[in-house]
Amino acid sequence: MSNAPATAPIGCPICTATAGSFSFIFRTASRLPYAILAIPLRLAVATVFWNSAMTKLANWDTTLSLFTDEYKVPLLAPETAAHFATAIELTTPVLLVAGLMTRAASLVLLGMVAVIEIFVYPQAWPTHIQWAAMLLILLSRGAGTYSLDNVIGRWMGCSTDKCTLASEL
Repeated sequence: MSNAPATAPIGCPICTATAGSFSFIFRTASRLPYAILAIPLRLAVATVFWNSAMTKLANWDTTLSLFTDEYKVPLLAPETAAHFATAIELTTPVLLVAGLMTRAASLVLLGMVAVIEIFVYPQAWPTHIQWAAMLLILLSRGAGTYSLDNVIGRWMGCSTDKCTLASEL
């Protein structure tokens, strides 16, 4: 026979200890729809890459110097790599903020993050893994309801979950 009270909570001691104090917050947070969560993900990633593009454009000579002396992306001439990086950093943030072709933009940015991590700044992996985590969520789940992907998908007569535009891009 057990000496424990009949009302003893069952489960994780940490969850049990925090449940009383934070249960309302936990219940509310668990009910947040992905459509709401996708917005700050899109904005956060867009901000990082947009700011990088603005820095490159602020002084193109410095940008070319960085790509020549420090970044050294393999297989591409420094000037070509600088143009590609700047073009990606100018276009994909706009797509992410609008929620247009979000999955395609996320895939492109994941490729760019991989190149940065592997060839340019491997020691900055804690930052890069955060970017990659946000991009992987957007790649796997899409832009959410509040996006042009969803608007165009509905206009084309399909739901976000089943529409090729909204689900596959």
